[in-house]
Parts: sequence; C-alpha cells; structure tokens
Amino acid sequence: MKKYEKVSITKTVLIPIIIMLILSAILFIPAGSLKFFEAWIWLGEFFLMMVYTSIYLFKKNPELLKKRMEFKEKEKMSKIQSLLNLYIIGFSVPGIDYRNHWSNVPTSLVIISNIIVCIGLIIIILVFKENSYASTTIKIENGQYVISTGIYSIVRHPMYLGMLLITLFSPLALGSFWALIPFVFSVPATILRIQNEEKLLFKELLGYREYCLKVKYRVLPFIW
Repeated sequence: MKKYEKVSITKTVLIPIIIMLILSAILFIPAGSLKFFEAWIWLGEFFLMMVYTSIYLFKKNPELLKKRMEFKEKEKMSKIQSLLNLYIIGFSVPGIDYRNHWSNVPTSLVIISNIIVCIGLIIIILVFKENSYASTTIKIENGQYVISTGIYSIVRHPMYLGMLLITLFSPLALGSFWALIPFVFSVPATILRIQNEEKLLFKELLGYREYCLKVKYRVLPFIW
C-alpha cells in the first residue's frame, strides 16, 4: 500500500462524528430543546452526506480523503479564510430563533430549502468523484491537470456552488429568516476566495486559461 493510502480508519470515522456533535451542540443548545425538528432533518442530510463521502473516498480515493483532512492553508489567505468561516457562527441563530419564535417560515419553504441543500450536497459529492485535487488548501500539486469533465464542464468552481447553495438555504431549511443575515456574508468572502484562487491557477496550472475560454462561468451558469 502506498504511503498516501495509509488513511486512519479511526480518523475517517471520528471526524464526521465530531463534526456532527459540534453542529448539534451549536443548533440545540441555543434552541434549549431537542424538539427542534428542522435541525434533525438538516443534520440527517449532512450526516448521510459525510458518511457516504467518507466511505467512498476511503475505498476509491484515499489520497483525496487524506487531503480533505489537511487544514493548514499554505497560501497567504488567512484573512479571507477567516471571513469565510465566520458564517459558522450563524448556525447558532436558528436555535435562538426557535427558542424565541422569531420566524414563521412556511413548511413549503422549509421543504424546498432542504431540497436545495441536498442538491448542494450532491454537487459536492460529484466534485469529489470528479476531482482528485479538491483539497481544503489552495495549492497546485505536482502532476495536477485541469479537470474539464462532468460538472466541471458547466462551471469552473462547482465546489463553491455547492457550498453557496448549502450556506444560503440552510437558514430557511432550519426555519429561520434571521439566520440569513450572518450567512449572507459568505457570498463576498467566497467571491474573494475564488478571485484569489483563479490568480494562482492562471499563474501555475497549465491549460487553465484555455479551460476558462471553454467554460466561461465560475459558479452560476449564465450569471458569473
């Protein structure tokens, strides 16, 4: 077995569990109740996605799984990354909203938002299946080449598309209008990150400029 394939089974199992425990605490503690039904649905979607992705990568692409477990940002992007991570704070708002009965989100809108969140999760899974270089850090690896097939033939940054769908529709899926306020800040942060990432890709990734001529849209088809 190659060195990069030596991915810890324990770590592969524990990370999704730890993430779920943290998210559960952020949602349920402010809510003051475990009867926060929308939170259970939302957490269930995420749990299924993480379990499926972890199992798939462990079996099919352990190298990518190892990359996804790396959290050190090698590019000097700490300020932008920190801004992007601020939206995590917004996950406490739905619980507070639930406790105080601030929002009255229609059930139909909650359902639609959950569907869109699921679409975002599916997009991210497709990215993992298509792109073995989808690490958490911004870097160009030896032997890396432009991915232009599958979902990458539609937009240049499908990972960010999936993330934005999840980020912007999770508040409504969790039954909160107020939570939209902190989550909206992820949009300019994502735009800044994409712009900086593309500067690196133009400079260091062979064929990326030609790929941009072929696939014109960064995140949203026909828009940007």
